[in-house]
Amino acid sequence: MVQLFTHAVCLQHDPGPGHPESPARLRAVLQALDQDRFAALDRVEAPRATREQLLRVHTSAHVDRILGICPESDTVRLDEDTLMSPASAEAGLRAAGALVAAVDAVMQGTTTRAFCAVRPPGHHATPDSAMGFCLFNNVAVAAAHAIAAHGLKRVAIADFDVHHGNGTQDIFQREPRVLFISSHQSPLYPGTGTTEERGVGNIVNAPLSPGEGSYEFRALWNDALLPRLHAFKPQLVLVSAGFDAHSNDPLADIRLQAEDYAWITERLVELARAHAGGRLVSTLEGGYDLNALAVSASAHVGALLD
Repeated sequence: MVQLFTHAVCLQHDPGPGHPESPARLRAVLQALDQDRFAALDRVEAPRATREQLLRVHTSAHVDRILGICPESDTVRLDEDTLMSPASAEAGLRAAGALVAAVDAVMQGTTTRAFCAVRPPGHHATPDSAMGFCLFNNVAVAAAHAIAAHGLKRVAIADFDVHHGNGTQDIFQREPRVLFISSHQSPLYPGTGTTEERGVGNIVNAPLSPGEGSYEFRALWNDALLPRLHAFKPQLVLVSAGFDAHSNDPLADIRLQAEDYAWITERLVELARAHAGGRLVSTLEGGYDLNALAVSASAHVGALLD
């Protein structure tokens, strides 16, 4: 079984007209998943993350700041890219809460795999700051919860968003129980993710050059990243599923197609089956061309179902 975690308030987080991280992104994903081929998805309303869950990866000052910003109208700008509207704090709680609930579901055997169709995204949020459209680091909250609540010793995070997950890396760079694996374009925002950034041996960055595509992406994962994941033997696989490396995405220059997302998802499902009893939780990160996002997310979730 595959569960789909989402919440209506994630559609109400609105950074404003013209912002690439718009409610239309999630709407496109949910519409794409509202087809007969996805009828087997078990749809679950995402709960709120608790303060305790957020504090495992964020400072109290950061949590207080985000939860304290509730504009009555319009938006509040946190940095050049990251804005909050009246529903944003609640959406952030539900996005992080979706990941926590999904981890509980796979660990308790309610489901084997889960996809969290939520926003705002999370992998740029650092322990003490929101950035890159992200308020809370949803996948990091999930990994920390897996360790604290379920006693796991080896949690893998695979991030194929076209932008480096600097926040996830920052949070876990001294935590050997978490292996963070990232393929991403370089140079590109946020300017991190070199191969020299290794944490305590638990950080593996694999940059792609602008213009590279399916062949280079698959070779990178096959030859370097998937072997490292298998060697780690994770008890849980978490996925930061960004679809902005698609060739049509306006914010980057990698040339992937929807079939590449099906391929990498199949490999990660195999990884989870080999080492983690099949347990895999994926969450939506980037993807800013609506059609490319819809077909790529469909390919990803279809591979989770298969």
